[in-house]
Amino acid sequence: MTYQSDLLRLLDERGYIHQVTDAAALDALAARQVVPAYIGFDPTAPSLHVGSLVQIMLLRRLQQAGHKPIVLMGGGTGKVGDPSFKDEARKLANDDTIAANIASIRTVFARFLRFGDGPSDAVMLDNAEWLDALEYIPFLRDVGQHFSVNRMLSFDSVKLRLDREQSLSFLEFNYMILQAYDFLELSRRAGCRLQLGGSDQWGNIVNGIELSRRMDGTEVYGVTTPLITTADGGKMGKTMAGAVWLNEDQLSHYDYWQFWRNTDDRDVGRFLRLFTDVPLDGIARLEKLAGAEINAAKVVLADAATAMCRGDEAARVAAETARRTFDEGGAGAALPTFDIPDDTIGIVDALVLAGLAASKGEARRKLGEGAVRVDDAVVADGHVVALSPGGSTKVGLGKKKHALLRRR
Repeated sequence: MTYQSDLLRLLDERGYIHQVTDAAALDALAARQVVPAYIGFDPTAPSLHVGSLVQIMLLRRLQQAGHKPIVLMGGGTGKVGDPSFKDEARKLANDDTIAANIASIRTVFARFLRFGDGPSDAVMLDNAEWLDALEYIPFLRDVGQHFSVNRMLSFDSVKLRLDREQSLSFLEFNYMILQAYDFLELSRRAGCRLQLGGSDQWGNIVNGIELSRRMDGTEVYGVTTPLITTADGGKMGKTMAGAVWLNEDQLSHYDYWQFWRNTDDRDVGRFLRLFTDVPLDGIARLEKLAGAEINAAKVVLADAATAMCRGDEAARVAAETARRTFDEGGAGAALPTFDIPDDTIGIVDALVLAGLAASKGEARRKLGEGAVRVDDAVVADGHVVALSPGGSTKVGLGKKKHALLRRR
């Protein structure tokens, strides 16, 4: 389909569109007026990770096309937990933890979106504002009557758990009703006409569209993004060392930059389109690079993605640290640094402490492979790192993972 609106054309060109409900009607609406649109984020941790970044970028694209992003924090739904394609129930967080997580997450969005009172300025809302005030019986009577249990059981997110004979609590089963109600409330409160989300949210989005139509006669729409995986089939944002967090207090600037620099050759063009503002003609030139030259495109990706999330200075220092670490064999200032309380530490414990190895067993395997270096010299199991007060030592695992140990 050839889109007429700047919004859908931009999303299509950059590779964000997987499914659209009534694409022609949404395209016409976006071509004639500002469309408020939302994505929900449940505050299950103090930071979102790279797996959520495509949704944040989707809101950024929405604003770039002249429309209004609504960031919906799940202060209410976060108390339930989205069961979509999860193998087991999420641990329930208390109110204080949820509030602290929302405050921590909030800081990231200001780097990607422009907030304010203008027609296309972003706003942040919390669904606890209306969900916490719901009375159970009136909610069941007014909203629950519009949901068929038979249909709810047919959604893939529910069937997955049931087919595996894994428990799905009644609390989790209600999540899709609460998310549909969010769409209805945002339509009423903020004139929201569009919900955006990942492909796993399709059923929940359709529920919200149907609820708004049945209760208010309002036409609203949905757009989902494709599941973002790496070229080797891995889940976006997951590494051997764990999640790639967006908040700097959860992950160093250098490690964030290095995550993008280590992108598979096959993913560079796609990730430049999805996760940076590099113009499309520039991306077309970069993704034609082959062999060792593709590394230049990876640096562009790492610089642009890091600058957007962490700031220009963080990107510059991280890139300089990488240059010194890899090109000169030195240690740049942005390498993740870990304090040790004593003058010495065994190399196995040092690798685990610095997050270079996930376990002592992995550390010993890597030592046996000759993959561990201390100040650029290969060391073996049993090596002891000695530090003087105020001194530091560079520890490396393979070619790409490095950290500094510093005497506390």
